[in-house]
Amino acid sequence: MALDPERRRQLHAMKLRSLVSEYLGDSTQDVVGTDDGALATLSRDRVAALAEERPERALGGALASAVRAAATEVHIFASGSSDVLARRAQLFSSAITVWEVNDGDVTPAVASDTATRKPVPDVPELVSTLNESGLEVVVEHGVIVGEIAGLEVARIISDQYGNRIEVGVGAHDREVFALLHGNMPTVEAIEQVANVVRSHRLPAAEPHPLNRLGAERWLRSHLVTKPERVGASELVTAPPPVQRTNLKEAVPAVATGRLADGTDVVVVCAVGIDLDLIPFAADARLFLDPQATLMVVIPERDAHSILYELADQLIDPASVVPIDNDWREWTSS
Repeated sequence: MALDPERRRQLHAMKLRSLVSEYLGDSTQDVVGTDDGALATLSRDRVAALAEERPERALGGALASAVRAAATEVHIFASGSSDVLARRAQLFSSAITVWEVNDGDVTPAVASDTATRKPVPDVPELVSTLNESGLEVVVEHGVIVGEIAGLEVARIISDQYGNRIEVGVGAHDREVFALLHGNMPTVEAIEQVANVVRSHRLPAAEPHPLNRLGAERWLRSHLVTKPERVGASELVTAPPPVQRTNLKEAVPAVATGRLADGTDVVVVCAVGIDLDLIPFAADARLFLDPQATLMVVIPERDAHSILYELADQLIDPASVVPIDNDWREWTSS
């Protein structure tokens, strides 16, 4: 039986207190348990965090806590993804120590290398089918998908059964569509699903799950079409530093290109307040082009002051670029 959320938060707080006492020789002056872990203020201008659930997203929250407490030292105890956290921590000027917690053993985490580029299936005919169907072809970590305004409607599958296009919005929808319309020609199947999605991802469309999913990718789609909105001359879609696991997961969307003055740029798009956006964006630049200018694009309502402060703490700072809150009303033509 799943733990009550409040009880889980209490256990996270207790675990962080214990770790801080044993490995930092300190006491927690103020500790708050969360659904994903816990945050604590320590003595000597230090803060500590427990990264228990979704540990790869813990760095931003810990840094934000340090800003609020005017702390100069951050410690993160991570039950997973400690190598990713350690890699991202190296991109900041702050004093950050990541600890790996593994079956009771606690050791300093070792930063991992960035992800290796996965091979892309050589299927030009299937890619042409996606293009000719009016889809935006996006390649991320060896996976080829066709999107409408940033929402996946088709995917190229390569497995022991061969190469093929599966149609649907996400894995479950692809399975259901195959069961109900397995004999429908691929082009016709794409058109049927694409028309439904397109009707919901238009300016002034009524609120619907199909225009809430993948908002950050929809924003990226707009910017790829009109890069001048953020001062770029050209932008193309690019993979995130860590592969997205499912369609419902809100992962910032990444693009690369050039600014109007010819400078290489990595653009990271997000919708909604996300404390881990700056560490994620910095990791994306490290993965794609460490020498590029980094631009974080978000709606104006989500441009919280903490994002600017964290962007300035990067060894190679990023620019936070707020855009129109009504960006969904932009046209792509």
